[in-house]
Amino acid sequence: MNENINILVVEDDVDINNLLYKILSKEGYSVRPAFSGSEAKMCLEHYDFQLVLLDLMLPAISGEELISQIRQARTMPIIVISAKLGQDAKIEALRLGADDFISKPFDVNEVLARVEAQLRRYMVFSNTKEKQKILKYKDLVLNPETIEVRVKEKPIALTAREFAILELMMSHPNKVFTKANLFEHVWNEEFLGDDNTVNVHISNLRSKLAKVSPDTEYIKTIWGIGFKIGD
Repeated sequence: MNENINILVVEDDVDINNLLYKILSKEGYSVRPAFSGSEAKMCLEHYDFQLVLLDLMLPAISGEELISQIRQARTMPIIVISAKLGQDAKIEALRLGADDFISKPFDVNEVLARVEAQLRRYMVFSNTKEKQKILKYKDLVLNPETIEVRVKEKPIALTAREFAILELMMSHPNKVFTKANLFEHVWNEEFLGDDNTVNVHISNLRSKLAKVSPDTEYIKTIWGIGFKIGD
């Protein structure tokens, strides 16, 4: 099954790239290595990938630049693996469109687990056969079957996590979701209460929607409680 899943590993350290290639290939994934941002960009232009493992400190084109370029047209999960320390680096990567962040040095089993988790959610979205209802709110339209979001007929490129958050909220208009609700539904992990991840993704969503429709508030903040779609 995994041989049909293509993963791009973007890492300029040859030993780390080879290690990731080895462990992912052993699990049956089809893996393509890239050793610079420019090489990764070329691969992305010529091949389809279901997931990208990405270092940030790359020659030619940085990891941050690459995330931004990918998100202009693609929704596949991006997992950053970086030696950049601190919450700021993680938040910046998430703001740009990364779905997950793993710090170096990393545990091999953790990498595999996070890859599996991201692919599981992405493949459910991508391969669903059941005809699903198109969700609408004002000028915002979400099509769960084609994994498309449009505002005023203009396509909006979202990450898999951003799409999942928006789909969940639009499926339950006027329901107020706490950060814990969103995190546990979308990330399938226990919410520990001190993680800024949900806020970052909500901020990203608002920013992308506002670029097309700056005068309309789609995601409302219910102070002290959470967020909702609806009036």
